[in-house]
Amino acid sequence: MKSSVIVFPGSNCDRDVAVALEKFQIKNQMIWHEEGSLPKSDLVVLPGGFSYGDYLRTGCIASKSRIINDVIKHANKGGLVLGICNGFQILIESGLLPGVLLRNKNLRFLSKNIFLKVININNQFCLNYNKKKIIELPIAHNEGNYFAKDDLLKSLKDNELIAFKYCDSDGNINEISNPNGSSNNIAGILNQNKNVLGMMPHPERLIDPLLSGQDGSIMFESLLKTN
Repeated sequence: MKSSVIVFPGSNCDRDVAVALEKFQIKNQMIWHEEGSLPKSDLVVLPGGFSYGDYLRTGCIASKSRIINDVIKHANKGGLVLGICNGFQILIESGLLPGVLLRNKNLRFLSKNIFLKVININNQFCLNYNKKKIIELPIAHNEGNYFAKDDLLKSLKDNELIAFKYCDSDGNINEISNPNGSSNNIAGILNQNKNVLGMMPHPERLIDPLLSGQDGSIMFESLLKTN
């Protein structure tokens, strides 16, 4: 498998993702956002960070970068696209995923480990997870409050496009376990064809037992698995 990590001014998790990909023998290349074309890739990753200093709206300016046109074409052809944190924000701003990401409900930057419930495993990113499995991943964001109108929330649920929800250590999904105010505790969603995933938590930061855990490893292992 070949991957491309897109690097924007202000990206700060691009190297973390590259290390994770290479650990699982995924041949990766770092692509500067001003490149006019995307090299042949099975997977494109939009990493976390603060692209363009989060000016205007988070992910807004990055979504207008030259390379994004090729990322959209890659997705429309069925290629895999993973957007993590700021990458999720860019996917929404580019129109590859629906909804909007707002300021956290407490108007504070959040940096901590949280629990997630795996909602959908019928996609390439989550094949190795067990449905309803409780996993722990870090978050680090200021605008992670996913908002969608009721009709979109219903469509996401009916079409099984919700990948992860925030929960507590026992798997309870409620207001207390919702760190940022996201609608229906949503932490990650898929596009209609389930080849594009956007999520606020960082799987690339939990891939080593010496660094607190391996719950993120399962996602990278899933990417290598044949459906």
